[in-house]
Amino acid sequence: MRIVILDGYTLNPGDLDWEGFRALGELIVYDRTATEDIVSRCKGAGAVLTNKTPLDRSTLSRLPELEYIGVLATGHNIVDSRYALEKGITVTNVPGYGTDSVVQLTFALLMELCLHVQHHSDAVHEGRWSRSPDFCFWELPLTELSGKTMGIIGYGTIGKKVGKVATAFGMKVLATGKEGGTSLDELLRQSDVVSIHCPLTPETRGLVNSARLRMMRPSSLLLNTSRGPIIVEKDLADALEEGVISGAGLDVLSIEPPCADNPLLRAPRCIITPHIAWATREARGRLLDIAVGNLASFINGKPVNRVER
Repeated sequence: MRIVILDGYTLNPGDLDWEGFRALGELIVYDRTATEDIVSRCKGAGAVLTNKTPLDRSTLSRLPELEYIGVLATGHNIVDSRYALEKGITVTNVPGYGTDSVVQLTFALLMELCLHVQHHSDAVHEGRWSRSPDFCFWELPLTELSGKTMGIIGYGTIGKKVGKVATAFGMKVLATGKEGGTSLDELLRQSDVVSIHCPLTPETRGLVNSARLRMMRPSSLLLNTSRGPIIVEKDLADALEEGVISGAGLDVLSIEPPCADNPLLRAPRCIITPHIAWATREARGRLLDIAVGNLASFINGKPVNRVER
């Protein structure tokens, strides 16, 4: 089987290896693939693996030999999986590989918003502590999490782990989703911190908008380590400018890399990291191992981690 990886660099910039895939067939790895090159690079491939390179209906219709698509991520919205299923193409994803890493970055963003660690470190290196008349000083408010309420939008595997860590900090946890018992509006009204962990679907696109942001408390914080389009970015930027909420910590944006005119790049009290919650070496290693196992299981006639819609 000819196996093509369309955008392997973010998963493996050189610190992992592709030997597991090479053992399964003829492997071709591209660091990145432009939209206009997708079809030509996939021609003749029985299996194609993609992280963020889109495989839409038009593209898939021109790949008659394709049998298998492996998404090198948990989210699979970059593949028209319904059309793939109609064409008899098996689609798989990689669930669960990055839970601990995503939870870790979620709280890194929260800690920075609560304690302003980088700001105060910079102040020390710039000599402001040395010039202080006191043994300690701080320039921005410091916030304790114990006793606060964490609202979790999407109470799946990651959301539950975020809740567990929040509880360890002494926080009360509210959650929406299939296993969460709180309505979204009530969660927004009651929470000191709102953390998004739901998938991007037609129902969740634009879920956090101006009206919902105004349900939140002026002192509350918003975190998103899920998918950028769940938040209406202009609405969030306006909310931060107007003091509707206190701050935001984001690892994802609607367009990645962001356009220079993205309003959140200039919004106050907004921390943005470049979609790195998934990218620890440990998490990427697990992802690669699971992806190899997915393809091996498909070849053996027993596919696992299938995307069914």
